[in-house]
Amino acid sequence: MIRFVFGLVIAPWVSTVAYAAESDESSLSHTTSAGIYYSRGTYGEQQATRIRYSPVSHEVSSGPWRAKATLSRVEIAGPGNVLVNVGNIGRAGEGAGSESGAGDVLLNLTYEVPTISNRLPFFDIGVEIKIPTADENRGLGTGKVDSSMQLDFFQTVGNITLFGTAAWKYRQSSEFFPQLRNSWLLSAGASIPLTDSTQVGFFYDYQQAVSDFSGATREWVPYVNWRLSDRWSLMLYAVKGFTDDSADRAAGMQLGLRW
Repeated sequence: MIRFVFGLVIAPWVSTVAYAAESDESSLSHTTSAGIYYSRGTYGEQQATRIRYSPVSHEVSSGPWRAKATLSRVEIAGPGNVLVNVGNIGRAGEGAGSESGAGDVLLNLTYEVPTISNRLPFFDIGVEIKIPTADENRGLGTGKVDSSMQLDFFQTVGNITLFGTAAWKYRQSSEFFPQLRNSWLLSAGASIPLTDSTQVGFFYDYQQAVSDFSGATREWVPYVNWRLSDRWSLMLYAVKGFTDDSADRAAGMQLGLRW
């Protein structure tokens, strides 16, 4: 369930490899994107949890730096044992219900490490701060400021781009969710261009348990990304979970505009 945010970030990032040479690294550029994500899973309970997540983000890049802010709306229906952008916390709430409202605000800063050779992998170093704007009383968020550090890499081999991520997620416990843990997230995948404007790819990831009462997640995410024009892009993706703490299935899309 947690991987939709990573999917919204990594696929457009990989797709830029195909046409990064067209942009001027010294200039200021913007990318605005909007998406929708839907997931369903039982997460060890008898009743399923359904999530709809609608993020809108804006990214500003200049040289090796990228800064991004994401706002969202969240809808959750289920027994209350799943948090958006966290995962299965392992304990159900006080009966099943449905809640909706603003999600947490995510702030990202990424630095592209200079490389000395195109034959070596490219690396990005990123940090993320979660501003707790989602209502913890309604089970839409933790109500605490969280953060993460992330290292991304990609390497081209012929016309295939290999990529991966290692991230450390720091989560504060709260009165509502005292059982939350910090966790590692590891991911790896590949992207293949079908045409000058179309790429397909996948990634597989693993995350440690996010609470004292849940387990690790393992998910596989195939996607396709279209470059509709010099400015517009569209990505579709699906998610298949392989543990009780992952979504059984999920799907999403993102539309992006570069300007």
